[in-house]
Amino acid sequence: MPTSAMHEGVLDDLGRHITDGRLPEGSVLTLSGIEKDCGASRTVAREAVRVLESLGMVASRRRVGITVQPREAWDAFSPRLIDWHLAGPFRQRQLEALAELRVAAEPMAAHLAARRADSRQCAELRRLADRLVDLGGRGLGDSEDYLEADVAFHDLLLAASGNPQLTALARPVRAVLEGRNRLGLTPPLPVEGTLEEHMRVALAIADGDAEAAETFSRSHMRTVWGEVSRTDG
Repeated sequence: MPTSAMHEGVLDDLGRHITDGRLPEGSVLTLSGIEKDCGASRTVAREAVRVLESLGMVASRRRVGITVQPREAWDAFSPRLIDWHLAGPFRQRQLEALAELRVAAEPMAAHLAARRADSRQCAELRRLADRLVDLGGRGLGDSEDYLEADVAFHDLLLAASGNPQLTALARPVRAVLEGRNRLGLTPPLPVEGTLEEHMRVALAIADGDAEAAETFSRSHMRTVWGEVSRTDG
C-alpha cells in the first residue's frame, strides 16, 4: 500500500476511534503502540499524530505520551473532523450543530451579500437557484448534480458577504452537505419550500434588498434545521 494511502488509513482509524469515544479524553497513546495496532511505520504513525495535533484532538508530551484532549479543544470547523462525526454515533449531534450554526450565520451573510455582491455574483446565484429548482422539481435532490449546485450556491452566498469569517464557514457547510448526501440523508424531493427559498434569497440579493434577503435566508435555514432535527441519527 502506498505511504499516502497508509497514512490516510491510520489517520482515519485513530480519528474515528477518538470521535466515537473508543479512545476517550485522557487516553494515552504511543507511537510504538500505533505502529503495532495499525501495522504502520513510525513515519506514518508520526504523521497521523501530527494531523490529530493540528486538529486539537491530541497533545504530545515527552515522557507522558500522546494524550486525547477534551472535545472542547477540537477544531469543530474541520471538514475531516465533521466527516468522522458523521460516520459515528455522534452523527445527529453534528448535523444539528451545523444546522444551528447556519441559522445564526447565513441570514447575516445574505444581508451583507445584498449590499456587497457584484453583478456577476448576483447572476450566478440566480443561475444556481434556477438549477436547484429544476433538479429538485424533477426529484433529483439526492443527485450529485443537485449537491454540486447546492454547495456552489451556499459557497457563493457566504463569499458574497465580503466578510472573511463568514466566507470561512463554507468549508464546514460543504462538509455537512456532502456528508449528508454520502450517507443517503438527502431526500430526492427537497422539503417543501426549500427550492422557493433558494430562489427568493437569490432574487432579494440581486435587488439589493438586504432585509428581505436576510428574512428569506433565515426562513430557509430554519427549514433545514427542522429537517435535520427530524433525521434519525
